Amino acid sequence: EVVIDPDLLDEVTALVEWPVALTGSFEPRFLEVPAEALVSSMKEHQKYFHLVNESGELLPNFITICNIESKDPVQVIAGNERVIRPRLADAAFFFETDKKTPLVDRLEKLESVVFQQKLGTLADKSRRVQQLAGALAGKIGAPVELAERAALLSKADLVTEMVQEFSDMQGIAGSYYALHDGEAPDVASAIAQQYWPRFAGDRLPESATACALGLADRLDTLVGIFGIGQPPTGSKDPFALRRASLSVLRIIVEKELDLDLQWCLDQAASGFPEGVIAAGTTGQVLDYMVERFRAWFEEEDIAPEVFRAVSAMKLSRPLDIQRRVHAVDAFTRLPEAAALAAANKRVSNILEKVEDHFNFGEVSADLLVEPAEKGLSEQLRELATTSQAHLAGGEYTLALSCLASLREPVDAFFDDVMVNAEDAGLRHNRLNLLQNLRQLFLQVADISQLVVSK
Repeated sequence: EVVIDPDLLDEVTALVEWPVALTGSFEPRFLEVPAEALVSSMKEHQKYFHLVNESGELLPNFITICNIESKDPVQVIAGNERVIRPRLADAAFFFETDKKTPLVDRLEKLESVVFQQKLGTLADKSRRVQQLAGALAGKIGAPVELAERAALLSKADLVTEMVQEFSDMQGIAGSYYALHDGEAPDVASAIAQQYWPRFAGDRLPESATACALGLADRLDTLVGIFGIGQPPTGSKDPFALRRASLSVLRIIVEKELDLDLQWCLDQAASGFPEGVIAAGTTGQVLDYMVERFRAWFEEEDIAPEVFRAVSAMKLSRPLDIQRRVHAVDAFTRLPEAAALAAANKRVSNILEKVEDHFNFGEVSADLLVEPAEKGLSEQLRELATTSQAHLAGGEYTLALSCLASLREPVDAFFDDVMVNAEDAGLRHNRLNLLQNLRQLFLQVADISQLVVSK
């Protein structure tokens, strides 16, 4: 089967006017070289399409596209085979040469490779990521020792001949060399997968060890670059922090890792020398990363006000945020949603006017005089127990579905009860009742944000 890279197809299509496909081959001995290096060489240098067998293994064949229908295609094929041979020979030479030096022995070379002037060398970064990957591994159930080992070796392949010739082999080359050096298979695969996902829709790291490494590497970069005052601005994002943020969110959410992003960022910041990272950096990075969720949910056709209702809670667990957003989105489809959102908006406005000088407390049953306020109070007590059970299990959709039954008692309360009663005791008691109502919903989201101003 021919493997057709869409970008390569577009490029070759633009290069030819009279496309004619011819199949060539190379010596099977080159298949001892990592397939990714051979593919990179064929694709980047010669614009060849590679072929694989039924198992997905690389075959010693390629397809080249000519711009002419040759009268002697055999000569054209021979010419292409002659050109590709030294390219593949170079890859084989780099591979054999690199294997003579273990990755761990290359760490010293990283001391002279600058990651960022104010943040030190790649060796410094590797040590920080090693510490952070270990901490994260302990939280997500990955083997701490393997995560730390993978992190320590993660950048060593950047100083190999293979990666310096084929930049897209970073991580991949390191994985092959790690296996050759006798490192644990989990360490080797984590080194290869540390860069996943590389683009939108790309695959995620497969193992917990690889997830710990991938998260640690990106979090270190985010905290470091923000910490020295170089966050993305407009179209400038030289360290690809937007992509790094989305990758962290994808790994945490799609792998269902119950991580507190604030804790993760604090751990990352602790790895830098004192005075390098500016005060308040982790809060700034947290806000930036959570804001990346906005575009994420827009792609899922979730209304902006739904995300606002959850982001208003200032939460820091991505998996929890995602579950709440989906719960609020489901809530908006209920017939009671609009009325309850409007009621919550009204409650918020009332309470905002008094919260600076009023101490909220318990609702006194003796001061409930109107049937409507008695009914609302009773309903709130019953639902508090039910919703707490759902919230304890993270069942936000069920919790909001239960709270939807409050529409009628809330409507009755505002129709029949004067909140700002002349009697101070009644007034304070009713404000406490409204505070209970607001707090019940705030356990999931601020649904007053669902009211869209016109």
